[in-house]
Amino acid sequence: MSMTDPIADFLTRIRNGIMAAHETVEIPSSNLKKELARILREQGYIDGFETVEPDSGHAGERIVVKLKYTENRTSVISGIRRISRPGQRTYVDAKHVPKVLGGMGTAILSTSHGVMTGHDARKAGVGGEVVAEVW
Repeated sequence: MSMTDPIADFLTRIRNGIMAAHETVEIPSSNLKKELARILREQGYIDGFETVEPDSGHAGERIVVKLKYTENRTSVISGIRRISRPGQRTYVDAKHVPKVLGGMGTAILSTSHGVMTGHDARKAGVGGEVVAEVW
């Protein structure tokens, strides 16, 4: 499978992991994906993640994401969606950072100041590429 959109793949693996009620999902690593995982952890959408070094069965470094569920085994993430795509990038300025579910969800932006939530981007007065939305 050619990876035209590794971020969409990252989100899909998380989505599939949730649907299959897995504890963890493994995803090929990149700096942007580590940043996405960091934000998901900080915002309480996942229980955590770790980076695993390459071994005989895998070429590159991988991220193991620990999915988070409520007491009654429903996922904390109810939706996760790619916004900007390789063929159709979505950029916003600081004034137009999207609010997800009226502020209940989280927009994730890649800005000149690094990867941050929409809330932090508004606070910092920076815009950027809207990578994904989680709720």
